Amino acid sequence: MQIKPLLEAAIKPNVVITTHHKPDADALGSSLGLFNFLRKLGLNTSVITPTDYGEFLKWMPGENEVINFEEFEQKSIELVANADLIFCLDFNALKRVNNLSVLLEKSAAKKILIDHHLEPEGFEDYRLWTPKASSTSELIFWLIEILDQVDLIDEEIASCLYAGILTDTASFKHGSTTPTTHRVAAFLIEKGAKSNRIFEAIYDNYSESRTRFIGFCLSEKLQILKEYKTALIVVTAEELKRYHIVTGDSEGLVNYGLSITGIEFSVLIIDRSVSRKMSFRSKDKFPANEFARKYFNGGGHFNAAGGESKEPVDKVEADFKTALKEYSDVIEKLN
Repeated sequence: MQIKPLLEAAIKPNVVITTHHKPDADALGSSLGLFNFLRKLGLNTSVITPTDYGEFLKWMPGENEVINFEEFEQKSIELVANADLIFCLDFNALKRVNNLSVLLEKSAAKKILIDHHLEPEGFEDYRLWTPKASSTSELIFWLIEILDQVDLIDEEIASCLYAGILTDTASFKHGSTTPTTHRVAAFLIEKGAKSNRIFEAIYDNYSESRTRFIGFCLSEKLQILKEYKTALIVVTAEELKRYHIVTGDSEGLVNYGLSITGIEFSVLIIDRSVSRKMSFRSKDKFPANEFARKYFNGGGHFNAAGGESKEPVDKVEADFKTALKEYSDVIEKLN
């Protein structure tokens, strides 16, 4: 781990922080937590996201300074070109940052990967990585510890990092939640993070149309494939339009399937404009990441992964059911 001497040797470098497309609370929380921390160190720091993100994340301290690459491409190009250090947070492969990947590949800046996803691609110069961490936000706390600067953590930094830990552990229920995770969360609360307000800002801050969309999906779109202990929801482009769905509105929908007794694998297929996006969630020993990687050009965590397909949504649904049938031997061995 050579991040500490790298930062200590730098004299007010230009720093860029980026994360994966359609950032969730951990991606944005870790980015803004690090952003606010590096600003306190006196570093010229910017956050660039590859795309937009949900309205429910816009309460985070420093969010108003985030640069959306799709909206401010020229400014992003200039910032990356002038960067001395680039922090790559919460992603393990350059394809996860969409068109921003071209800039990162060309940049001569030192790249620091901070992530907890399996099988990092290896594009970085330095790495703070372990799949055993609950979240990238927890890893940012570890970085601050490594730099011996935990005293600099204030309410703004603490709030961002707490939000990332809260969501990536699904409110501390995932198996990645360790005693250390709880100790870090407690420390962040002591530093000013308001746990109840953060929970409300993230989980109790959705539009009426989003709530009706969730009800529609559970009532009309939920399929139970009992033979495979699988729940499946397929959402068409027309249905997204009908309910005025925007970025972030489908967040968490895939998790509902796992709340059903006997279901061990929950899948969401959404017909986006460019491709069909897929979310996979599983319980216990079912390798969601392996399934995503084998059949749908995806990957992620053992129990939480994603994939995509360029095929029409009906074809993707059929392909998924075929893959599930093919994978049934693995499912059978787990039971």
